[in-house]
Amino acid sequence: MKYFVLIPDGMADEPIEALGGVTPMQKANKPCMDALAKDAVVGTVSNVPNGMVPESDTANLAILSYDPKVYSKGRSPLEAVSMGIEMQPDETAYRCNVVTLSDEGEDYDDKIILDHSADEITTAEADELIKALEAEMGDDVKKFYTGISYRHCLIWKNGNDRYEFNRPHDILGQRIGAYLPRKDNGGAEFYDLMRRSFDILNHHPVNEARRARGLKPANSAWLWSPGKKPQLPSFEEKWGLKGAVISAVDLIKGIGLCAGMRSIDVEGATGNVHTNYAGKADAAIAAFRDGYEYVYVHVEAPDECGHRAELDNKVLSVEKIDREILSPVLTYLQSQDEPFKIMILPDHPTPVRLRTHTIFPVPFLIYSSNKQNNGVDQFCEESAAAKNNYIENGYLLMEKLIEK
Repeated sequence: MKYFVLIPDGMADEPIEALGGVTPMQKANKPCMDALAKDAVVGTVSNVPNGMVPESDTANLAILSYDPKVYSKGRSPLEAVSMGIEMQPDETAYRCNVVTLSDEGEDYDDKIILDHSADEITTAEADELIKALEAEMGDDVKKFYTGISYRHCLIWKNGNDRYEFNRPHDILGQRIGAYLPRKDNGGAEFYDLMRRSFDILNHHPVNEARRARGLKPANSAWLWSPGKKPQLPSFEEKWGLKGAVISAVDLIKGIGLCAGMRSIDVEGATGNVHTNYAGKADAAIAAFRDGYEYVYVHVEAPDECGHRAELDNKVLSVEKIDREILSPVLTYLQSQDEPFKIMILPDHPTPVRLRTHTIFPVPFLIYSSNKQNNGVDQFCEESAAAKNNYIENGYLLMEKLIEK
């Protein structure tokens, strides 16, 4: 049996007036998903437990069968693992976004956060900025590491791994003063670092060149999601399946590596709507040919479009996932003399209206090549909820996938 799991990150949404009162999932032309849904087990699942922040680390851990209440230690250390950083027990990892702050406001606290991704800055440009931060602020205690695009990592020896930061994508368009680390509750060092980063980056040559091209500057670091080195049980030992993950996002790669799975890189995979969809399909097919029984493909594009309030691109990303990833992988699996299952679900919703994640349940489908089920005509939030097949704990979904 082969298992193909497809995660269109943040695909679930709300009905949107501009789409005629339907969701991006309903609007998108996705014939392959809808065809599978007709013969699939369909329902809804909560991947983020009540009381936990609806982040991708929590949700994807659950989908991969790891109880977030037990194993979620923050996304940054998982990303650090993917980046090849050998964390020590006394070190804390922090996500270090490079973000766009407004020019107005003489004081740092008065600036407005305009973009959590700095116009999806290229990794090459961001690398120069991270190196500038390392040159000015790195030392024996703190070290900055370049990740992908706007997502980077700070390792801090004996850093506070319990500090509650605000997520930059939650406060877009707002004055940052109320959301910065507070000097009176242990956040003084974090505040000082972020404020100083603005002085270092705002007029850096990379940002002046970006301004000249009409692009937003990546003129401040934003710290969040601290955590210690993670420990996950082996996925293969747990399920008896040789597994691989395919993603452009360090977080997902890190989860896979911590679970003992293979992480497969795809050239041109960006984490946004302009990613190499076909390359991810090719990589998944190659993994099956190489003997992997469980292939987990994560696509960040719908989530980024939700954060950026790009409605048309969110619909487009769903259509591209269906046409350029799901369809060729399905065709390959159907050509093999072996039964297979396909599971499709977003990890969490990322509504365009809110531009951030929510904790609400998401639709899922599980298709079995050798078993017909009474599914739905269209795979979407409404039809999945109407099946009244709700799984409260997402980490139990894996059991549904592999059951006979």
